[in-house]
Amino acid sequence: MSIEDTIKEQIEGNSILLYMKGNPEQPMCGFSAQATQVLMACGKRFAYVDILSNPEIRSTLPSVSNWPTFPQLFVEGELVGGCDIITEMYEKGELQPLVDRAGGDEESAAES
Repeated sequence: MSIEDTIKEQIEGNSILLYMKGNPEQPMCGFSAQATQVLMACGKRFAYVDILSNPEIRSTLPSVSNWPTFPQLFVEGELVGGCDIITEMYEKGELQPLVDRAGGDEESAAES
């Protein structure tokens, strides 16, 4: 399976998926920490992929998603955006309903 196929499988297989640096318990950058805090505040479980321990995903995902930076949040297979967009949506009350409609019952890690 190609790395592109792996990424697509991760996105399709997890209703809420965050590609981030580190993990929710130990984020490795401020943007990943902020995105994780916002998602946790929504109260739904989400899957994550640590791009630092998956360099092929880190280098390939931007071309798959057409988004250059990390973290990247996907909900129901669609790219929501990065840290600033996630935070802004949360503050406006737009992220919670989106997350609530998603399943949010997957395992805590989507790493392959």
